Amino acid sequence: MKLFPVRLSNINKMLDFYSQFNPSPLSIKQFIDFGLNACPRKSYVFLRKELPVRLANIMKEITLLPESLLRMPSVGLVSAWYVKSFEEVLAFEKTDPSEGNLEKFCKSLIQIRDRHSDVVQTMAQGILELKESRNGAIEPSTELSIQYFLDRLYMSRISIRMLINQHTILFGEIPQTGRHIGSIDPLCDPHMVVRDAYENARFLCDQYYLASPELEVIEHNEIDKGNPIKIVYVPSHLYHMLFELFKNSMRAVMEHHGTEDDVPPIKVTIVKGKEDICVKMSDQGGGIRRSQVDQLFKYMYSTAPQPPKSKTDLPLVPLAGYGYGLPISRLYARYFHGDLVLFSCEGYGSDAIIYLKAFSDEANELLPIFNKTSTRFYKATVPTGDWSNQNSDMNSKQMNAQTRRAGSFSTNTS
Repeated sequence: MKLFPVRLSNINKMLDFYSQFNPSPLSIKQFIDFGLNACPRKSYVFLRKELPVRLANIMKEITLLPESLLRMPSVGLVSAWYVKSFEEVLAFEKTDPSEGNLEKFCKSLIQIRDRHSDVVQTMAQGILELKESRNGAIEPSTELSIQYFLDRLYMSRISIRMLINQHTILFGEIPQTGRHIGSIDPLCDPHMVVRDAYENARFLCDQYYLASPELEVIEHNEIDKGNPIKIVYVPSHLYHMLFELFKNSMRAVMEHHGTEDDVPPIKVTIVKGKEDICVKMSDQGGGIRRSQVDQLFKYMYSTAPQPPKSKTDLPLVPLAGYGYGLPISRLYARYFHGDLVLFSCEGYGSDAIIYLKAFSDEANELLPIFNKTSTRFYKATVPTGDWSNQNSDMNSKQMNAQTRRAGSFSTNTS
């Protein structure tokens, strides 16, 4: 399927061309090394080729989405944004890195970044539109495709914003000061980011519940004993993950201990090991059922009330109720080959652990690639679960069905 087969036939040809190439993943160390020897012309030459490749790879996947979803107005809007941005980047495909072109390129990148600022909310609105058109029922195969696609769309978006931010911060009109190199802090203090995320989440918690849990932080530096833990990382990414986890933990604690005068604190442990830096958040919010843990990372699942429907054509800004907080936080963690995992003790509380690579040269971008494998996934039916896959939802459904059949069989033969 073509995005706009008649009006934009040339764009489709360029999509076919650039989607043949794989994106070039960079490590945090490469971002740092380039930033220390910043050259706008080298960045320009790299981005005018790399950005079309990353855009084309994910745009090709948009065309593979189920027809029912592609017909939704909000999804069409997102698709149009990508086409527009792809066109704008292609305008610099064969231009020289002159001062004038460098200035125009930087302004164009800012426009692209701003245009895509509401992609997450608008796609969420598109999913809601699909649900409403189907009276809340979406086929399992469609839901599987949507989950797979959104993970890849949002990871692609994170990576494109990273490239754009590095260029515009380093070479924008306002010179960067301080120790940051673009959006990367070579001496990022995770303890300070934890405190910052906690205070902002606490402000929201106090507004809603008129109280909030206290925070306890422990640091354990196994490598440089006695020294504070530092990491080369993007503070805004870590903040995003922590802020989301704090909101979830605070809500759980306050609702589980709402009638008590003294609610238990949220405990954060920061550990530096040989391979990873781990940030563990522990709460006593009652936990969740083990069968629900995997559901928390699904975009169409949320324990919060669904946001009210917008009275305008514009998507709603708040994400509460869309169920996107945890899945996107995990993508931020995985973007530089880390991870975010949840453990729960039902009836007591939950632990969330963020894993970050301790060495910047090992923290490589994890990028979605459009190829035959990804194409086949969109055409696949719901996979069959089996006993060896303990996390399979299909496995649980099959086991329940088998239990019901076994029960009816024994009744009929007794």
